[in-house]
Amino acid sequence: MERLLTIEEALAQVLARVRTLPAERVPLAAAAGRVLAEDGRAAVDLPPFPSSAMDGFAVRAADLPGRLPVVYRIAAGRPAPRPLEPGEAMEISTGGVVPEGADAVVQVELVEQAGDSVSTEATIRSGQNVRVRGGDTHAGDVVVPAGTRLGPAQLGALAAAGAAEVAVGRRPRAIVLTTGTELRSPGEPLAPGEIYESNGLTLEAQLRSAGADVERLAAVVDTEEAHREAIARGLDADVFVTTGGVSVGPHDLVRRIEQELGVEEVFWRIALRPGKPVAFGTRGDTLVFGLPGNPVSSLVGFELFVRPAVNALQGLREPAPRLLPGRLARDVRRNPARVQLVRASTDLRGDDVLLDPLTGQDSHMIVRSAAADALVVVPTGDGSLPAGSPARYLPLA
Repeated sequence: MERLLTIEEALAQVLARVRTLPAERVPLAAAAGRVLAEDGRAAVDLPPFPSSAMDGFAVRAADLPGRLPVVYRIAAGRPAPRPLEPGEAMEISTGGVVPEGADAVVQVELVEQAGDSVSTEATIRSGQNVRVRGGDTHAGDVVVPAGTRLGPAQLGALAAAGAAEVAVGRRPRAIVLTTGTELRSPGEPLAPGEIYESNGLTLEAQLRSAGADVERLAAVVDTEEAHREAIARGLDADVFVTTGGVSVGPHDLVRRIEQELGVEEVFWRIALRPGKPVAFGTRGDTLVFGLPGNPVSSLVGFELFVRPAVNALQGLREPAPRLLPGRLARDVRRNPARVQLVRASTDLRGDDVLLDPLTGQDSHMIVRSAAADALVVVPTGDGSLPAGSPARYLPLA
């Protein structure tokens, strides 16, 4: 009996054939969701000057406790016109420039104000409530390392540190092709034997969420001419994803025609349920994925193999799927030959994520998948994993 690749072996073969795409420089405002190709560095010290951590009064710590005249009121963005002299105070707003001569800020809640003077019984230490220059980062320091996908926190950090533009990996260009004479677009009337096409839209959404620019071709009928024309077009992309036509039936034409067009097949079929007949190959630098036509099998195959490849093309430091820990909410039967990815919903219970497998796990039941936000990894074996067992899961975003 032919030995099927494990998920880990198949993913390793995919990632070994990825060539990171060239970098391009883009304005920071256009970099959301992109992957840094070079370290993002600070252009300035942050903060760029000693600043107040709160509303209060800039003072010399040695002058307190006591009463001090207020000689100036410092607003954010408007430094004091002169240094603070001994025995003086200056009112200051949060973020304001701490004047030369001051070494602390006493918060407004700790003082009593009377006319142009303040008094406090508090004793404060030198440096209290003062943000030192460069306390967050210094000019030239790495703010966000290369290989990081830029989310809101990373973009905010780079903006605060003065980065106007960044070098990011080029977005992969992806083409999606669905195959099958029986497919019709949603909204069209269905004749006997026909079904609505959903995989193309699902895969387009998955690819866009991974950072790719996507073109979705019209579904093709099961003829060699239609397949050859569409596949030849798809092979011009960085990533070409087909769905359907990769099994052993008389109308499963995709793999043979791809090989005739120069695709070198790396593997076909994996010890996985659902998604056994996944195919992967290359033509030049183009990554070619053949996913099964069953909707859930296609969704699972994408998350395990295509998304990591798209991540790696952009230079993401850790492109592989990130499995998180949880516990089963009910028994799950194991498969003796294949790892299963079971659709489940999650529920946070204390420190545990409870994983509740959905009813109806057949690979054609895509409507049932709408309630799932996790794919639970069920290892091979006999019998069942009982409720409460630890399990790993892949979040579905």
